[in-house]
Amino acid sequence: MSVYKKNGRDTYSYDFEIRGRRFSGNTGATSKREAKRFEDAQKEIERAKLAEEAKFFAPTMTFEIASSRYWLEVGQHHKNADTTLANLEWLRNAIGRNTEMESLTDSIVASLVAKRRGERVRRHGKNGKLHLGKLIEPATVNRTCTQPLREIYLRARDVWKIKVAEIDFGRHMLDERQERVREATPDEEDAILGELSRGYDKAVRFAFLTGCRRMEILGLEWPMVDFFSRNFKVMGKGGKERVIPMSEEIFRLLWEEKDHHTIKVFTFEARRTRKKEKLERGKRYPLTESGLKSAMRRAVPNAGVENFRFHDTRHTAATRVLRKSNLRVAQLLLGHSDVKTTTKYAHALNDDIRAALDAASRPTTNPTNEGSEEAKSMNNKGEKR
Repeated sequence: MSVYKKNGRDTYSYDFEIRGRRFSGNTGATSKREAKRFEDAQKEIERAKLAEEAKFFAPTMTFEIASSRYWLEVGQHHKNADTTLANLEWLRNAIGRNTEMESLTDSIVASLVAKRRGERVRRHGKNGKLHLGKLIEPATVNRTCTQPLREIYLRARDVWKIKVAEIDFGRHMLDERQERVREATPDEEDAILGELSRGYDKAVRFAFLTGCRRMEILGLEWPMVDFFSRNFKVMGKGGKERVIPMSEEIFRLLWEEKDHHTIKVFTFEARRTRKKEKLERGKRYPLTESGLKSAMRRAVPNAGVENFRFHDTRHTAATRVLRKSNLRVAQLLLGHSDVKTTTKYAHALNDDIRAALDAASRPTTNPTNEGSEEAKSMNNKGEKR
């Protein structure tokens, strides 16, 4: 039974069975979506409790118990716990809840990867209808199937000391498409900025100057900006905070924005009054992710620039910084935990080395003439002797 409302109550209740045992209670949620989320989390908790009981009575472990224990000990603490939960549910259905961990083999893992790889991206249209898009990318297969399964397997083997078969997960990881590095030329940057206005131009210019991600820019608030010390803080992936010094141009850009909003740094000016969206013409409001995406989608083709996305502003900033410094500086700017991630920008160093070698090359001379001059010099020396 799914979540439901009892007569006379505003909140939803839940009622479900796991391995023949019934669980019920109140979710405390007034919306069905929140109630369903509560029920899903409660199921994981109860599965984990059953797993704790079961481990004392069996030398092996079913995948359902293993995945539930993994959720209790690791998964629920992930930043994107909802995504982890969805991945675990997909694996349970694909592997079989009662499949013993000991019976998982390379052959089964290979079939799981093939199954996931054959699925298509699901999207809901404006009318709510489900649409199937392109095949899932290899990186998504690794992230949602192979890697979660590997983490459960290793925890069962190394932490819980459960009997498992020998599996070489390295052979099941798919080759991922290398992230492209698209750098904008100064003319392309000017053309794109020329198509933006009302505050969107400031945000995109800031992206070109700093290499910050879209959500780092949208999340920037005035308490995070220190004009006295000339630096600002951003909250990056995984909740990691980093401090970035201001260049003179960054300082001027932020200073010009300081009186537009009491909290958010980047805002836009409403072009017209829209009561439904609570917008009043001429007033400024914080930029939104959808608004910034739409602005860039219009500006890039209108500017006559091809094959350029918002994230490429980050690539552009990183490449420019790297040309004037080194990989360590670029790594700190971008907030990469591993410098290996930054090495994709090494092409900038290669270009500089090539240019330096070209500049250092001796001008081409005529070998025949050079030989003749040399011969003449030798003859003259001989004559003097």
